[in-house]
Amino acid sequence: MGKEHFNQSHSNAWVIQTWLSFIISISATSLGIIYLPVDIWIKGYMGMGLIFSVGSTVSLTKTQRDIHESSRMIAKIEEAKVERILAEHNQIN
Repeated sequence: MGKEHFNQSHSNAWVIQTWLSFIISISATSLGIIYLPVDIWIKGYMGMGLIFSVGSTVSLTKTQRDIHESSRMIAKIEEAKVERILAEHNQIN
């Protein structure tokens, strides 16, 4: 009756690749803004937009992770309830 839950971990190569892609994309965008041939206030506005975009992306991914973990917890609770009901039913018979 018990289901095994596997904890999937990420490989070191995957973690390095994700960090490198994040660093490269932020660096390239920042350099593009710095060398853009416009006034400094426009560069500042675009830089703030970049920072807000990164911040909102982090918030979105955290929220999605929390929702996923919450649904996993609810599923575990419901499974435990069903197992308890079945165990009580088996004791009666």
